[in-house]
Amino acid sequence: MTEAEDRAKIETGRQLFARPVTFLRSVVGLEHLPTDALPEVCFAGRSNVGKSSLINAVCNQKGLARSSNTPGRTRELNYFSVADRIYLVDLPGYGYAKAPKADIARWTALTRAYLRGRAGLRRVFLLIDARHGIKDTDIELMDMLGEAAVTFQIILTKADKLKKGQAEAMLKRTHAQINKRAAAHPVIILTSSEKKTGIDAIRAEIAALALDVNPL
Repeated sequence: MTEAEDRAKIETGRQLFARPVTFLRSVVGLEHLPTDALPEVCFAGRSNVGKSSLINAVCNQKGLARSSNTPGRTRELNYFSVADRIYLVDLPGYGYAKAPKADIARWTALTRAYLRGRAGLRRVFLLIDARHGIKDTDIELMDMLGEAAVTFQIILTKADKLKKGQAEAMLKRTHAQINKRAAAHPVIILTSSEKKTGIDAIRAEIAALALDVNPL
């Protein structure tokens, strides 16, 4: 992609997210999923990886997605509509959570069923804490997405907590870990919700997927 094409892609993302982003619904069962034909992207990751904070930054709305320091706060599939062109879905975190085991099992089963069978799902943004890198639970999810032929893109969060050399090393290490996975998108985005690093790039990716179906 040329520099001009990259700038145009970023501008398209800016234009899309200058439009209203609204909370649509919380889904506790697959029967409650929206039935219309809008494309979807979802944000997945370990508990406390920063999903809600990142969604708020991408949408430029501080309180849109609920964020918390308590792992396991998100317990449903939370749907947000971007200008009635694409859905963003905030998935429950996986891994450690401060919740009863029965609740964890329920939302884990819901998430896995959604990821395996949602026809309109265009991409999974898989969030990885840049301080810690890919964990075994992340690998399990990547394996499942590969089996289901669902494209995922790695988003490294909390990059502001790293020095420049550490960030570059984590990018290189993560590329090496996913480069043989057919379902992995080749571009890894380094982000910070606080510093707004990488936010334009995520918006651009989402806009490109939205415009495949619904031009501005």
